[in-house]
Amino acid sequence: MHPYLHAQSQGDKAAYIMSGSGEVVTYAQLDARSNQGAHLFRSLGLVPGDVIAILMENNARFFEVAWAAQRSGLYFVCISTKLTASEAEYILQDCGAKVFITSTAMGPMIDEIAALVPGLSLFTVGGAHGPYADFVAARESQPTTPIANESAGTDMLYSSGTTGRPKGVKPALSDGPIDAPNALQMMAQGLFGFSGDSIYLSPAPLYHAAPLRWCMTVHKLGGTVIVMEKFEPETALALIEQHKVNCGQFVPTHFVRMLKLPEDARAKYDVSSMKSAVHAAAPCPIPVKEQMIAWWGPVIFEYYAGTEGNGFCWINSQNWLTHKGSVGQAVLGELRICDEAGDPVPPRTEGTVYFANGPAVNYHNAPDKTAESYNKHGWTTLGDVGWADEEGFLYLTDRKSFMIISGGVNIYPQEIENLLITHPKVADAAVVGAPHEEMGEQVVAVIQPMNLGDDQVALAEELMAFARANLSHVKSPRRIDFMAELPRHPTGKLYKRLIRDAYWGKGESKIV
Repeated sequence: MHPYLHAQSQGDKAAYIMSGSGEVVTYAQLDARSNQGAHLFRSLGLVPGDVIAILMENNARFFEVAWAAQRSGLYFVCISTKLTASEAEYILQDCGAKVFITSTAMGPMIDEIAALVPGLSLFTVGGAHGPYADFVAARESQPTTPIANESAGTDMLYSSGTTGRPKGVKPALSDGPIDAPNALQMMAQGLFGFSGDSIYLSPAPLYHAAPLRWCMTVHKLGGTVIVMEKFEPETALALIEQHKVNCGQFVPTHFVRMLKLPEDARAKYDVSSMKSAVHAAAPCPIPVKEQMIAWWGPVIFEYYAGTEGNGFCWINSQNWLTHKGSVGQAVLGELRICDEAGDPVPPRTEGTVYFANGPAVNYHNAPDKTAESYNKHGWTTLGDVGWADEEGFLYLTDRKSFMIISGGVNIYPQEIENLLITHPKVADAAVVGAPHEEMGEQVVAVIQPMNLGDDQVALAEELMAFARANLSHVKSPRRIDFMAELPRHPTGKLYKRLIRDAYWGKGESKIV
């Protein structure tokens, strides 16, 4: 369904609630405002297939803009608020945006962007600002009725750029009805139990693929989204109790931060309303997931997928407990593990993860990258390495680009990071390869300590001993450094390139 249908049947129901400000936007309001936005885009000369770009913090206008673009047949590109002006300008130029909508809360950066992209129609949420027109004021003059010839637009999202320049994933526009269900909606209902009764907690930035798509799926189903402006672990627990949240989408970093709250804080809140806590985006260490299932019950679901949408694996708590470490079986596309030649390998043999007979992959303005994602059989990959068991359960090893080669031995950082994060004095951990005269590369762990005031020499020795006691000699870090905060995307992905480059003399880092 489409939110406009819910506006007709349950217009007073909250489509979403901003957890910080408490602002409620009903389905009737979302319908009217998205109609006005759609009329505004048409008045600017935009036609189906054109592109708008959004760069905003989590605020109450975000969904109104996204749904206005969706019902106008437009592509909407959501840009990370963590980027610099020049990085945002690259995406604006690359995607061919004709309209740019941002927020006055973004500060001076938006003035820099305006100077870099002359010719775009510029709007701000939060009032007019310099060359930016007031989006809400411009929208208010438009009709609240649907535009003529509504057609379904979609997101065009960019990879997070953890290993290089971000690339836009541009799906084909649907020629079906505007309210036609999509694959994610059907999986949300069939696999995770989402429905019109869903009260969904969204703790992550809306510009990222998973939060944006899951929230808009809840809107299609007629549920209510509770939007956190910023994730705080205890606040998340309080919101679950307050709103009787029954589903949500998380990343392992959220779990780690909630688990590391003091025991009395964790025990203070009733989380028994949770029926479906879905996680993805980054590897989840086995002990972390074990603790979450012990705490919240067998309501933890995991999936493996990418912005590219070329395949989808999922696993529930019951299957995970008998296949610990797996990210599940394929339900979209057919799982294939391949060797360097692109041919399938036997079960329990490590290789590159591909999907056969799944949706096509198309990177905007990047034919070489698109071609690289396909093998000779026409199967597609996101560049991850892993293996599958005899039942088809997938176990990820790491991304190929993160592999460390030390003395001719291939070492994948994920296993080492998954161990280090379980240490009580570690808040976050990243493992990279640093240059070594004899071995080529050496394993280096960069640690964000729970307490910055800890004696770093003593903590490094303690962590070295912890690693050696639990890992093979070749995998144990040869060096441990510290950072006040790792450069992690709010969705959980680590900008490992920034850390690695600091050791290879390609960039600056606050490693100490």
